[in-house]
Amino acid sequence: MKHKEKGDIYPSRLLACVILGTAIWLSPVPTGLEDPKAWQCFAVFAATILALLLKPMPMGPSVLCGLTVLAAGNVLGNDSKESLQVALSGYGDTTTWLVASAFLLGSAMVHSGLGRRIALGLAALLGRTVLGLAYAIAGAEFILGTMVPSNTARGGGIMAPIVNSLSLALGSKPKEKPKRAGEYLCLCGAHLNLVAAATFLTGMAANPLIAKETGIDFDWGTWLLGSIVPALVSFLVLPLLLLKLAPPELKDATEARGKAKDELLEMGPWSRSEKIMLGVFILMLGLWISKSLHGLHTTTVALIGVAILLVSGAEKWKAMKGNQAAWDALIWLGGLISMADALRELGFVTWFADAMKEQVGGMDAISALLILALIYFYSMYAFSMLTGHIKAMVAAFFLVATGAGAPPMLTVALLAYFSNLCGCLTNYSTGPVVIYFGLGYIQPARWFRIGFLVSLLHLTIWLGVGLPWWKYLGWW
Repeated sequence: MKHKEKGDIYPSRLLACVILGTAIWLSPVPTGLEDPKAWQCFAVFAATILALLLKPMPMGPSVLCGLTVLAAGNVLGNDSKESLQVALSGYGDTTTWLVASAFLLGSAMVHSGLGRRIALGLAALLGRTVLGLAYAIAGAEFILGTMVPSNTARGGGIMAPIVNSLSLALGSKPKEKPKRAGEYLCLCGAHLNLVAAATFLTGMAANPLIAKETGIDFDWGTWLLGSIVPALVSFLVLPLLLLKLAPPELKDATEARGKAKDELLEMGPWSRSEKIMLGVFILMLGLWISKSLHGLHTTTVALIGVAILLVSGAEKWKAMKGNQAAWDALIWLGGLISMADALRELGFVTWFADAMKEQVGGMDAISALLILALIYFYSMYAFSMLTGHIKAMVAAFFLVATGAGAPPMLTVALLAYFSNLCGCLTNYSTGPVVIYFGLGYIQPARWFRIGFLVSLLHLTIWLGVGLPWWKYLGWW
């Protein structure tokens, strides 16, 4: 039997999406929704989100098909031209180009070898024990999270191969002695990747969408200011919790440390591309942090970084134009932004939020916000993609919470950080989690159990430490 490969079409799944969209489109417009086009737009959006979950075809084509239906059906305007212009408006959005630029920068980080050198260097420095290797993973994720926006590229492309290599060096194989070290290190790799994704605006590709969906200026510096304290606590405590939940039989990691040193020696001296990449890395961090002084937009800074890499020759245009992940992200993200903007302009999001407000009526604002945040967090069980989770729920949850009186900055902070941390729950939540699980060191039931316990730790830290910190910042 021929196995389906990535990029293939699944007709039965595609049919399910079409049936859902058609059923909603043809059903009566709900009471209170003034513009019938808002319901039609939602029908296409719902079918698109289902496509992101079922994956009948890649994300880019799924979103393009949705946009085509909206444009052809004149849903977004008074005539075909106006509807098409609105459908394509997301491709001129700064968020779309921030994500595409960040993908290009992240790929350059990988191609130059700097990402691998950082990860191996930390393993060689801290890897005296298996716990030390876990903190090396944490350090690498923290550093790389500032610039590698795809948590899949960071976790799956850079870190997972190194983690697997270190596990094998310690005599731990998926089918032979997985508990010797591999199980623990893979769990650390997967869960620390999500903490890094929550720490930085550039930690996960869809993070900029959250600011776009909520209308709050939650830029790179603001995101980091809110996350840094609970994130550092998470990076410190999470390896210790996993040490209790999945204790490695081996404590001494001298062999793995030696392997990391050997691989560093094989890399040789720093290349010109690595040095330029490091310089761009430092420059961009400085510009993002000091935005209040120069006023450069976050996306402008990312484009400056891309331009320097091209002009200096540290990354070739051939490599950039061949970066499928970057251009694929531009296609699906721009389309989703167009749909989200249309739902908001047509009044659907406001109508839905008003309907949901009745469910939290009578509660004080903070209690309502916390309940909504918990529902948002654990609803990730039903999603297989962080992006789909964000697009389906953030805008409505934000409007409901703020409509109930919750402070906007506190609301967007909880939604932003929980949008990444919730990936801890399952073995199918996001790309790097799937990759780490696919290495074969941990059984599904055990992954679910540990993931739920990790979720409790996240809630304890990001509410117990985060709330007082955000209070200090004046966010509520």
